[in-house]
Amino acid sequence: MKIFYYVHTGHRIGLDRFRRACTIIRALGDVDITLLCSDFRIAHQARDFGVKNSVGIDDVRNIPKIANHGDKIIFDSDEANPFMLDDMRKYFSTFIRISDDKNDKKADNEFLISTYLSGENICNTIVVDEKYFKQEEKTIKLSYFFGDDDYEKDLEKHLAFVDGLNPHLQLGFYYFFDYEDMLKNRFKNHYEFEEYDETIKKSQILISASPQAVLESLASGSKPVYVQRDDYTTNFLELFESLNIPIVKNYDKAYLIDIINSINNHNYFKMEHNCEKVAIFIKNSLNL
Repeated sequence: MKIFYYVHTGHRIGLDRFRRACTIIRALGDVDITLLCSDFRIAHQARDFGVKNSVGIDDVRNIPKIANHGDKIIFDSDEANPFMLDDMRKYFSTFIRISDDKNDKKADNEFLISTYLSGENICNTIVVDEKYFKQEEKTIKLSYFFGDDDYEKDLEKHLAFVDGLNPHLQLGFYYFFDYEDMLKNRFKNHYEFEEYDETIKKSQILISASPQAVLESLASGSKPVYVQRDDYTTNFLELFESLNIPIVKNYDKAYLIDIINSINNHNYFKMEHNCEKVAIFIKNSLNL
C-alpha cells in the first residue's frame, strides 16, 4: 500500500499548491510519499525542494494508472468535479483533501485540511514552512513577485503599476525565455527562480499576486501586499483580510502607493506555526 500526494501545477496555475505540497512532505519527515505533479517540468525539479519521489502526470484522471485501489492519497486540486471526487474517495483507502474554499463541505469518507473550516476530521490550518519564521535582516527594501506563471504576460501589460517604485523583481518559473529576458532588462535588480527563498525572507515589503508567497512573507516578518489577479481565485481574500494584509485590486497604483507610504503604521497580525499541527493530523489520518 503506497501513499501519494497529487498537486495541481502548471504554466496557467503556477506553483502555489506545489510549494505548499513540498512544505507538507518535508514536515512529514521520513514518510514515504510519491508526489504527483500535473506538470513534468516541475516534477523533475522536486528534489530541489526536498521531495525524494515525484512523478509528472498529464491528467488528474490518470492517477489510477499510477496508484492502485486501496492506496492512500493527499489531494490538492480544484480540477475534480463532485463525481470524480466521490470515485476517488472509494478508490483510495484514505483520502485527504486540501481546500481553500470557505464554502466547501467535508464529505463523510474523507479527511480535510482547510484554511477556513473546522470540525471532526478537519485540520484548520495555514501551511507555511518553518524556515520562513526564522527572522533575517531585511536587505531588500521593496520586491515584486507577480507569481510563477504569467502565460498572458500580465506583468508586462501592467508595468505602469510599479513604475517609479523601483522594486527588485523575483522571476517566476513558467516564464517564456524571451519574456524573461525582457523583464531582466526592465528590472535591473532581479532574482532568478532559485533565489526565491532569499527574496521572500529578506524583503522589507513584498508586492505579490502569489497567495503562498504572501503568507511566507508575513511569516518571515516582512510586510506583504497582495495583488488580486483577474485570473486567480479570490478564495484567499477573506483570509488575508483576517490577517490584516493589504489587498490591491485592478492594479490600482494610487492605492498601492498609499499602502507603501503608510505601511510602517500598518498592524499586520502574526502567523501561527502550523507545520507540526498539519503533520500530526496527516499521520493520524494515514494511521502511521
